[in-house]
Amino acid sequence: MPLKSILSTKTLYKEHKALLTKGNIQITEYNAISIHFVDFDSEMIVENAIITSQNAAKAVIDNKVVIKNCFCVGEKTMAFLEENGQNVTKMKLYGSDLANYIVKYHKNDTFTFFCGNLRHDAIPNTLQEHNIKLKEIIVYNTLAAPKKIDGEFDAILFYSPSGVSSYLTTNTISNEMLFCIGKTTAEALPKDIKNIVIPSSPTIENMLQTVVKHSKK
Repeated sequence: MPLKSILSTKTLYKEHKALLTKGNIQITEYNAISIHFVDFDSEMIVENAIITSQNAAKAVIDNKVVIKNCFCVGEKTMAFLEENGQNVTKMKLYGSDLANYIVKYHKNDTFTFFCGNLRHDAIPNTLQEHNIKLKEIIVYNTLAAPKKIDGEFDAILFYSPSGVSSYLTTNTISNEMLFCIGKTTAEALPKDIKNIVIPSSPTIENMLQTVVKHSKK
């Protein structure tokens, strides 16, 4: 169906919004969550680091942590790490896939997981099940920023499980089409919701392009 009006639970960059305006889609946006970086012991040399978000990557780079091998989630995270001189040994699109890769090819290695306070359980649980040594270091906190949103929308865009949780704190979902950046975000929605669309690759650009394609159907 044509999507004339959508709500984004994340404030988008101008180039991202341009993808929607070209498709004659009106966008309302706000930040459902806020990110706060925290101090941590950065005087370290890490053999194998796991980094699953751009926020964690930024914290590591800003604190000049020395990393020999980066195992990361997401194309954007990989690009940011490489642009800042880091050696990315392996990139997967999802944390569960990265965890399975580590179990298969690096079961005798030790890892340091730079993450947020609301990190997903897939990586630590899988590595623990296979007795792979993992040290977690929280480098940022994700805080909910609930806001009551007035108006009717054809679609709502979600970018993280914490964003879903924040939105549902003060709002409800009725008949809107829901676009989720990845399967982990989609799993955070109520189980009885069916009208969920997940792009083929978990990037903002790909999700917005998917929105435009659906609007043209």
